[in-house]
Amino acid sequence: MKSKTEYLVFNTPTRRAYVNITSNVRKIVEESGIKEGLCLVDAMHITASVFINDNESGLHQDFDKWLEKLAPHAPTDQYEHNETGEDNADAHLKRQIMGREVVVAITNGKLDFGPWEQIFYGEFDGRRNKRVLVKVIGE
Repeated sequence: MKSKTEYLVFNTPTRRAYVNITSNVRKIVEESGIKEGLCLVDAMHITASVFINDNESGLHQDFDKWLEKLAPHAPTDQYEHNETGEDNADAHLKRQIMGREVVVAITNGKLDFGPWEQIFYGEFDGRRNKRVLVKVIGE
């Protein structure tokens, strides 16, 4: 069995952002030389997410509106976590909803997606460096 590990680094200029990372992950899978296996993509920060969905126009804005209704950033004093001096309790909740990681099958050396599926990095407390782990395992 072979494996390849790489890290993607993101520093979004805004507090919340959605970044299509499919091409980054696809390149790592191709470089790995693995033909059959699995690819794990993991947001390594508790205020960020990795998820699979469509890159359809307006969908990320809909995610953002929906998440802000479920866990609004303001007022920040509504969260006990923020009593520690932080202001990112909402980001922790948003990450919990959107998920930590995805696993995609590799078939014939390529990511084996369903129709329209792509991989996204979701940032909920940006403006600083954060890492995403990409681990490819297989033969």
